[in-house]
Amino acid sequence: MSGRTFGRKLAVGVGITGVLTLFSVMLAAGCLLFVTQAKDKVINAATNELAGAENLGRLMEKRLGDYRAYLLYKTDEFLNAAAQDRIDFRSQLAALASSADPTVTALLNRISDAEEKHAAAIDVVIALRAKSDSPLVASTLNTNTAVPLRKEVLAALGEMITRVRADVADDRTRSSRQATIAIVVILTLGAITTACSIVVAWRLSRDLRREVGAAVGHIQSSSAQLEAAAAQQANGGRDQASAMNEITTTINELLITSRQIADSAQRVSKIAEDTETAARTGDQTIAQTRASITAIRTQVDQIVQHMLALGEKSQQIGGVVDLVSELAEQTNILAINATIEASGAGEWGRRFAVVAEEIRKLADRTAASAKEIRTMIEDVRGAVNTTVMATEIGAKAVDAGSRQFDDATNAFRDIAQLVSTTNDATREIELSTKQQTTAVEQVNVAASDTARVSRETESSAVQTKQTAAHLSTLSGDLLELVGNRGH
Repeated sequence: MSGRTFGRKLAVGVGITGVLTLFSVMLAAGCLLFVTQAKDKVINAATNELAGAENLGRLMEKRLGDYRAYLLYKTDEFLNAAAQDRIDFRSQLAALASSADPTVTALLNRISDAEEKHAAAIDVVIALRAKSDSPLVASTLNTNTAVPLRKEVLAALGEMITRVRADVADDRTRSSRQATIAIVVILTLGAITTACSIVVAWRLSRDLRREVGAAVGHIQSSSAQLEAAAAQQANGGRDQASAMNEITTTINELLITSRQIADSAQRVSKIAEDTETAARTGDQTIAQTRASITAIRTQVDQIVQHMLALGEKSQQIGGVVDLVSELAEQTNILAINATIEASGAGEWGRRFAVVAEEIRKLADRTAASAKEIRTMIEDVRGAVNTTVMATEIGAKAVDAGSRQFDDATNAFRDIAQLVSTTNDATREIELSTKQQTTAVEQVNVAASDTARVSRETESSAVQTKQTAAHLSTLSGDLLELVGNRGH
């Protein structure tokens, strides 16, 4: 076993002990099986042969009892009972003969022959009793013939019972001797197994003390070095953790400043976007206003054209009114002439005079209306001239406003361009600030992780130092446990 590891030595020792134990268990099981079979044989012999032999004796006695009762009372009940007892006796005899050894079988054949002779003698006595009313004749015959045969049967039964009991006693003695041998074998093998286990355990304990002592020496040396290294690492980790805490604080302040700058840049960018949107909206409004002014100028030109056309129409209406006035004067003259002619016509001209008067009145009203129309036309002409003049002045004002709107549009476009440039610069500042904030956050996370690792390193170093001290203590306890205190 030299040169092997302790695990292999332990495996070999446990294997040897297990094999011996398994062999002991198997041998013990075999011995128990052997003893059990011997005891079962004794029990079967005592149960079957001895009990069967004794049962034959009881059946014979029962048959003799029923037979005697028939001789006394001469009733079919006892006769039938005696016949049934003989059947049971023969059945029990056949059952014993089927499983008996040659010696017992010979005794059973002897009992069978004696029983046959006894049964024949009984049948003769029963026949005689059946013919005679007095039991004395049958009793005398029974005493002379059946009784000797009965004694022969009972003697054979007694001899068989004695033989069976002797066989049972021999089997019991033999099984007890076998059980004793099995016990001795089991105890011997158990002692051998125990001795081998003790030897294996002693060898393993000796090797364990030697190997554990050497290993514990190395562990103690390594634990001392580990404890010193852990103490140094703990001090370095503590200093590193302090430095990283200061760096983390500075980075947090820088991160807050970067976020404030990013928020300010974002607000400036939002204001620039709103200003650009307002400038573009003003440009659009001015463009819409210019379009409206152009439409107004077009409408003013159309109004001027309509006014000029209205002046021409009013002049034409004035010509028509003059013509109507002239027709009204002529109609009035004709009406006056008609009235004069009607007054000269006498009675027949009165109705014509009434008509002429009405025509004259109509002509007067037409002339008056023509004057009113002429007055209205003059008023319309004055209004048209005034409107044309005002429209021309408005057109000039619209032209001046359009030129001013062009200047305002150019100014708004310049403002929108400047605001767009400012917005782009602000977005670049915001993007740079966000990138700087992200970088600072990453540095902060890295610094936090480094600080955490430093703290964990310090904790791990302290725990390692404690573990090394505990390991040194455990190594001493292990030496005491394996009984190697003097190592």
